Amino acid sequence: SWLSQAIAVIEAQRRGARLIVVDPRGDGFASRADLWLRVRPGTDGALALGIAGVMIEEGWFDRTFVREWTNGPLLVREDTGRLLTERDLSGGGRDDCYVAWDGAAASPTIYDPTSRSYHGDVSHLSLSGTCSVETLAGRVACRPAFDGYRSRCRQFAPDVVERLTGVPKDQVRRAARLLFESRPVSYYCWTGLEQHANATQTNRAVALLYALTGDFDARGGNVQFDKVATRDVSGADLMPSSQRVKALGLQNRPLGPARRGWVTADDLYTAILDGRPYAVRGLVGLGANLLSSRADPECGASALRRLDFCVYADLFMTPTMAYADIVMPVASAWEREGLCVGFEVGQRAESLVQLRPPAVAPQGEARSDTWIVFQLAQRLGLNRHFWDGDIGAAYRYLLEPSGVTLDALRASPSGISLPLITRYRKYAQQDSGFQTRTGKVEIYSQELQEHGIDPLPDFRDPAPDLVAQPGSVDAYPLILTCAKLPQFCHSQHRSLPSLRRHVREPGVEVHPSTATARGIEDGERVLLETPDGQMSARVRVRKWLEPGVVFAQYGWWQACPELHLPGYALTGADSANYNALIGHRRLDPVSGAVAMRSSRCQMRKSETPLSPKMEAAP
Repeated sequence: SWLSQAIAVIEAQRRGARLIVVDPRGDGFASRADLWLRVRPGTDGALALGIAGVMIEEGWFDRTFVREWTNGPLLVREDTGRLLTERDLSGGGRDDCYVAWDGAAASPTIYDPTSRSYHGDVSHLSLSGTCSVETLAGRVACRPAFDGYRSRCRQFAPDVVERLTGVPKDQVRRAARLLFESRPVSYYCWTGLEQHANATQTNRAVALLYALTGDFDARGGNVQFDKVATRDVSGADLMPSSQRVKALGLQNRPLGPARRGWVTADDLYTAILDGRPYAVRGLVGLGANLLSSRADPECGASALRRLDFCVYADLFMTPTMAYADIVMPVASAWEREGLCVGFEVGQRAESLVQLRPPAVAPQGEARSDTWIVFQLAQRLGLNRHFWDGDIGAAYRYLLEPSGVTLDALRASPSGISLPLITRYRKYAQQDSGFQTRTGKVEIYSQELQEHGIDPLPDFRDPAPDLVAQPGSVDAYPLILTCAKLPQFCHSQHRSLPSLRRHVREPGVEVHPSTATARGIEDGERVLLETPDGQMSARVRVRKWLEPGVVFAQYGWWQACPELHLPGYALTGADSANYNALIGHRRLDPVSGAVAMRSSRCQMRKSETPLSPKMEAAP
């Protein structure tokens, strides 16, 4: 559904690239992949560990990269589960220097993260086996972090992976071979892995599987492209540390989004409704339609009602805006200037600086988000941080290091490209390394271990305990997940006839056996139920789905009057809001991610026909 990426994938295939698609559904690129792995929702971590296990056992990995650029050689104490440090060996040693095992010398060697260097020959570092090291407290059994990772992956042999994920064991082996033989490898994932209660460890498992290829920032791999030089205008430096520690969620998940000042909806609702860790009484929203884009809309509505003051700015009068004390209309992208420095998808795109001119004047009282923020800043006495309300001055300040002027951009609406050069394997240049505690890709994370989290990637099956009540697996036997519709941008654009005519009403996809077992035929209206809520939709039978998996659509609320197509309530029997099905009973312990894509549900035929008179929620 990201068109520029999709085009790049097709072009790469035409040049001979091989494609592996990991997706519970068989549409999209799965239909043209060299290997489609139909993974059960929420079990990608087990699949990644299983593929990595085959690659390690067969020797299909970049041993040099693992030795030199991961912390795999560093020794882990078997008595404490912590990395062995230089201070463990010597009273004058440092606790931020670590120890590896020199297999040729049969003795420990020190690694200094400051210089990113070992005291011995890197090629002699052991990646497997156990050793006994003399410490100040006596001899301690240790083994390399990579050996622990190997042991973890062995727990996910191909037959175990087949049982957990539904992916046949021969496909697990084939994927491992394909990754090794088709290097260099690049990979892409996004919310398909993020929106699960096991998201952190899943993403670690996939990232370390990729590390085995040694292709990070290599030609043909996941390259960090050179970027146009700009000034940071985020204002992050203005927030004192005493304020940063107040970020909602930081107490419960110190390694999560709150560490960088981000707040999850669950933590926001808790602060508003329960006053924990302190009461939130006001909210300024810029375009976030919380009630149709976050879990548990009933809880969200209760929180919005509780606020003393709420301001919302958006393009349309959304259900969330109905709870605001002040509503501000926002100009669309075509009614205002828009500056973009770099466009992500490739070096050529990253080299482009563009100031998009407005195509038409703003309608009515609409103003750009930037104008609203700058005007608000002036009234709060923050003029000096916002260039005295001069947006053009802010753009000039941001652009100055690039050498591109605002006047030149306005004279060239198609943009200005700068002569940037792609450099590869930048982590190896001047031993800059990675932005981690050890300066390496961390197979073993002592920071996670210090917070009571498994330092190695692991997998916890979300299926058995998605619902807490006894007997709930029998009551909600189906695995519920969702996917983005390419016709729409999340919860937007269903009001546009040119798009809505392609997808006229909410849908849910199931395997024929799932529908037949419930006496449901293709095209009938069904009701999906979870312990947290319900939604209705039109069923579509899909043979390529795994039996027992339900794919529903999210983002439905807008009506399309031109096509006489209704809007939908956000909660209740007539709701078509996928997020009404999802609660906050299970969260990822690190990130706080909600299980949006791996929950449990029941499906039954609905006796109430879809009403053509339904309106958008008030």
